Amino acid sequence: MSQTEATMATSSWRDYYELTKPKVVMLMILTSVIGMLLAVPGMVPLDVLIIGNLGIALCAGSAAAVNHLVDRGIDQKMARTLNRPVAKGRVEPLHALIFAGVIGTLGMALLVLFINTLTAILTLVSLLGYALVYTLFLKRATPQNIVIGGIAGAAPPLLGWTAVTGTLDGHALLLVLIIFAWTPPHFWALALHRKDDYAKADIPMLPVTHGEKYTKLHIFLYTIIMILVTLLPFITGMLSWIYLVGALVLGAGFLYWSFMLMVSKREGLGMETFKYSIIYLMALFVAMLADHYLLPTHPLTM
Repeated sequence: MSQTEATMATSSWRDYYELTKPKVVMLMILTSVIGMLLAVPGMVPLDVLIIGNLGIALCAGSAAAVNHLVDRGIDQKMARTLNRPVAKGRVEPLHALIFAGVIGTLGMALLVLFINTLTAILTLVSLLGYALVYTLFLKRATPQNIVIGGIAGAAPPLLGWTAVTGTLDGHALLLVLIIFAWTPPHFWALALHRKDDYAKADIPMLPVTHGEKYTKLHIFLYTIIMILVTLLPFITGMLSWIYLVGALVLGAGFLYWSFMLMVSKREGLGMETFKYSIIYLMALFVAMLADHYLLPTHPLTM
């Protein structure tokens, strides 16, 4: 049996499922769904809700598979990613590329044929931004990689919004801005926990290039920026007091964790902060949804 045949024999549907980074895609789809729901005063048409999010999810999974493919050399050097399907050899690079192409094409076809061209174009730009600009260039080029490249990962609520309305809107861009501001403290907290891995793989993450103290300060400063950005939906009249209370309470929690990172020497704080950041984003968008439906009198346009 050849090496390729042996690899194919050990591949399973779970390996291809893992290529799509399902947990990351699920969080993206949550923000996409809420972007759809916030775009209209009532309910989103069921076909748009299902087909739109399926198309977005397939394209996001395609970009994730490309990331696995391009980063396989790096993944082999890092404990967190060592067992990924392509890095471990359970999925051949060519098979990963074909898989990414098939699901990406299918996702784009669903968006073009059943949703609208604007959403398809924005999804394609987001896919290329993550899979090519960030993965191939920014990740290896600068410690500000996650700041600059974060815009690609911030797109899902905008995609959900345009899937329903077919138009760009200032409030949808606010949702993008929130995730864009959330990404640096979220990812740098993980980078602190995985500093040695990134150093071993020669990836210029901020803790590697500038040290832990500098990174912790920037997590704290970016958290403040993020909290200020999350006030904009209330200030602009997009959402009301339910959202404001939720944003302030959740923001206070994030500020606590980022402050503790600076002043405490307790082990594991980076990962604890990272885990809270995921809960924070989900809860923040749920607060948006609660405000939108419980207090439906605020205007929808800026």
